[in-house]
Amino acid sequence: MRIISGKYKGKRLMAPAKLPVRPTTDFAKEALFNIINNHYYFDEVSLLDLFAGTGNISYEFASRGCENITAVDAHLGCIQYINKISAELNFNITTVKSDVFKFLQKAKLEADIVFADPPYDLSFEDFARIPDFVFSNHLLSEEGMLVIEHSTHTDLSALSNFSYSKKYGGSVFSFFER
Repeated sequence: MRIISGKYKGKRLMAPAKLPVRPTTDFAKEALFNIINNHYYFDEVSLLDLFAGTGNISYEFASRGCENITAVDAHLGCIQYINKISAELNFNITTVKSDVFKFLQKAKLEADIVFADPPYDLSFEDFARIPDFVFSNHLLSEEGMLVIEHSTHTDLSALSNFSYSKKYGGSVFSFFER
């Protein structure tokens, strides 16, 4: 995994092999950040990174100047790895070790961008819970964007607040807005 732009452009990071993750590919990540870059100034946004895994998306935002990042994952090893890299690169990433759905029910924050990269084999009902919680609990700012990464076998277009989706290889980014 590597950081593709910003202060640490080109920096390669090696996550421990034992982590239960599937990092977003560089190809898909670059396409996603091209979309986000057309909507926001990175140094002015806050990010909520759900199912953060290795922290790949959080590092990319931080490298581009985002100062307000919260990364949530249930796996202690993932949280420890994000904390380690965050300290090494002096990133301002707050980590939360929690089941994402429990976190979404209780969270008292508002983010400009909520990014969720759940396991691709998550049930459709659980995929649907993500935007339900984000919008009903007002976790997204007025001009904010929820992005859910999923496989091409999952179609989220029927969910409330769905805006559009973009496909990159075997991955799809579905965008949700108010």
